[in-house]
Amino acid sequence: MKTIDRFLVIVSFLAIHVSLNAQTARQVLDKTADVITSKGGATARFSISGSKIKSEGSISLKGNKFYASTPQAAIWFNGKTQWSYMKSSNEVNISTPNEAKQAQMNPYKFLTLYRNGYQLSIQRTKKSYLVHLMAQDKKRGIQELYITINRTSYKPSLVKFRQGASWTSIIVSQVSTQKLADSIFEFPSKDYPKAEIIDLR
Repeated sequence: MKTIDRFLVIVSFLAIHVSLNAQTARQVLDKTADVITSKGGATARFSISGSKIKSEGSISLKGNKFYASTPQAAIWFNGKTQWSYMKSSNEVNISTPNEAKQAQMNPYKFLTLYRNGYQLSIQRTKKSYLVHLMAQDKKRGIQELYITINRTSYKPSLVKFRQGASWTSIIVSQVSTQKLADSIFEFPSKDYPKAEIIDLR
């Protein structure tokens, strides 16, 4: 009987520890989301590398919306529709991307991902939090993420995520918050009068 009681105490302790650990990870991500979106938007520089992509550029974001610019392309996403302009071909592809596709160009996609469907855990170093997200549903486009967040500013510096067996890393720098107009995240068709429009929706 004592063995069973001791076992139940250990299980209860572990359950409480896991719960508190997850809550702390969520609090860190909540704080990060608050800092990044505190003035209605943010801008940053980023460098992305993975098995099928390697680029760098700048990004503006507001909630689930973003505008990203690289030497090869420009991408506008208004929360539903995405416009991808390829400079080499003067083409604009219109699509409704899934979460994995969004994350490939938006290092802040985790700001909405973590709220549902992920198990959270956290590690701490002297200067950073390392938050780990693991998808509870094996069908999720992004199965796993690691986010490195500054312990003082709560600004992320590195986002790594896994799709299948492939990992993509995004280094984030020069993060600043500011109020951004919603029009930034809509494709300005008047500025690209000769671009070929390809609707993939």
